[in-house]
Amino acid sequence: MEKAKVWFTDLRAVPGTSLQDKLRRLLNAAGFAQLDLEKKFVAIKINFGEPGNLSYLRANWARTVADMVKAKGGIPFLTDCNTLYVGRRKNAVEHIEAAWENGFGPLAAGCPVIIADGLKGTDEVEVPVVGGVYCKTAKIGRAVMDADVVINLVHFKGHESTGFGGALKNLGMGCGSRAGKMEQHNTGKPSVHEDKCRGCHACTRVCAQSAISFTENNRAHIDHDKCVGCGRCLGMCNFDAIENENWCANTDLVCKIAEYAKAVVDGRPCLNVNFVMDISPYCDCHEENDLPILPDVGIFASADPVAVDQASVDACLAQSPVPGSLLYERIKAPGFKDKGDHFTNTTPEVEWKAGLAHAEKIGLGTREYEVTVVK
Repeated sequence: MEKAKVWFTDLRAVPGTSLQDKLRRLLNAAGFAQLDLEKKFVAIKINFGEPGNLSYLRANWARTVADMVKAKGGIPFLTDCNTLYVGRRKNAVEHIEAAWENGFGPLAAGCPVIIADGLKGTDEVEVPVVGGVYCKTAKIGRAVMDADVVINLVHFKGHESTGFGGALKNLGMGCGSRAGKMEQHNTGKPSVHEDKCRGCHACTRVCAQSAISFTENNRAHIDHDKCVGCGRCLGMCNFDAIENENWCANTDLVCKIAEYAKAVVDGRPCLNVNFVMDISPYCDCHEENDLPILPDVGIFASADPVAVDQASVDACLAQSPVPGSLLYERIKAPGFKDKGDHFTNTTPEVEWKAGLAHAEKIGLGTREYEVTVVK
């Protein structure tokens, strides 16, 4: 397979040239200049960060991209899907408020925020996964699938389940509806925590299998013989009473993420931009961020999400751990056994290489790349 083209710019900015200027040059070199955006809806996929976390991408980066889109006649919007876990971004109202709180208002970001899977995370499109092994279809937020072009803005960092969070995760997990996220994270069927159930019966309205009944105490019960594990009840519950605790193995997780990412990008332009900076050990879905485990590297861009992730990983592995960081402490701890790379040394149970390999296998991209530096 021919090597993918990846472009890179560092984070040096001499007087008279801002980092936003460098981002513009990087994007144009990576193919943005050739995109036909006239009257096209452009989804700028970004993680707004859980309030309390400060390592997410600043709104200034999104504003730069939104302004570039509008200059070419496009209609940009910032987007993400609701989260599966209990937090400030599990429904559209709280999610938008969290985005505003973290600086993603229309004046700062230059365009509106639209939560792709709707109010409760149930507004989705079931998209075929060509070549899928784990998922034959993917449940993707409707607004993402309605867009004509996707620009994937990624804070590249560590991750406690996937090793790192890059372009594939921002597309696959990030664009999955709440039910889609459950499908990626879990292998079983949901159950009800009766002490949290309020007996509102909202879950029954979305169960196509008639799998939900109510006890004498008016508490929901799910019949697993009828349940197909679609997760729609999970999205409808306002009280976090429905959960799925059948977590899948990390290898299955990263492979499912790759397949969901393929569902998002197949058949339309997608440009991926990895900001390899503030490389925290865990996801921006945490309501805190730890000291970066590695020094800032720069910004990578490519139409190929596999290549841009591989290039970002390789650049990170060439760095030395930041003294005092979680990674540094683990390396210095008595009895430390080197796992061979910084991300696995940070969270030894992860299997990040399997995700890139599977993404390549199903035709999402290639791990072979060549880098062109943009000044």
